[in-house]
Amino acid sequence: MHEILRRIEQITSVAVDGGDGPMVTARDAATVMLVRDAPDLHVFMLRRSLNADFVGGAHVFPGGAVDPDDRLAEVEARAPGRSDSDASRLLGRPSGGLGFWVAAIRESFEEAGVLLAHRRAPAEPVDLADPEVAGRFERAREALNGRRLRFVDLLADEDLVLDVTSLHVFSHWITPVGMPRRYDTWFFVAEAPEGHAYLHDDMETIESTWVRPADAIERSRNGEVELIFPTFKNLEALCRFDTAAALVDYVRTASDVGLTQPRIVKDATGVRLLLPGDTGYDDAIDPPDGSIDPHQIADVLTSTPRESTA
Repeated sequence: MHEILRRIEQITSVAVDGGDGPMVTARDAATVMLVRDAPDLHVFMLRRSLNADFVGGAHVFPGGAVDPDDRLAEVEARAPGRSDSDASRLLGRPSGGLGFWVAAIRESFEEAGVLLAHRRAPAEPVDLADPEVAGRFERAREALNGRRLRFVDLLADEDLVLDVTSLHVFSHWITPVGMPRRYDTWFFVAEAPEGHAYLHDDMETIESTWVRPADAIERSRNGEVELIFPTFKNLEALCRFDTAAALVDYVRTASDVGLTQPRIVKDATGVRLLLPGDTGYDDAIDPPDGSIDPHQIADVLTSTPRESTA
């Protein structure tokens, strides 16, 4: 489920010292931007439920928190082509890196019905054109969303291996210091496979659409859709590519993905977000960890950022 900026969990990963308040930890999370050419670059997006605890109705990419099961040895054994040590090295972590790829794949299936996996033997895609197979996987999706089935058990039951090499690192964001819940999120890009559902789950997400990144940004500027800050900025970055093929060719060989961690600034002019490189970013004083009420700054987190100068 898409849990960025919403769920508070006790399972944590990266400790971040936010000042005088209680320490808030940033939970690992992953998001996947599924892209295709139609005929130019389109990306798949979901709309969050209007009843969501925070930023209900916002348009997002499939994604959510890394679960403990995403780092099980049984799951790593079903991820040929990328070991945990290789994934961790790529992300600059001592361990646990592969869990981000697994979480992105799991979340794309739970939220959108898109399964980036194939049969182990014979090594072929899952035939979702077969009504019996499609129905079985839809029931499995419902069971996963209802917490009646674990993803690792689905992989074992269907003898699936994960297409981890189809996901490519695109960006890395950490929620600003001061927020009561924080996430260390890696954004991935993956070519959209054919024949999958590409449909919201009607629970945490209520709409789904394919959209040109520039059109999504324009709709946000016109007030037609709501985008949280990292979503907007990643859409903006996608606009640099005319086609999904060009994007995937680029990210396939990209090796230097920098961290973006906005900072919340409260002063006489109000509340605003600063990005690395912005005037005042390096000198800004972070608010105490957990001191910011996300509901009070929802308009900042979902407001349209300035035009990028990059």
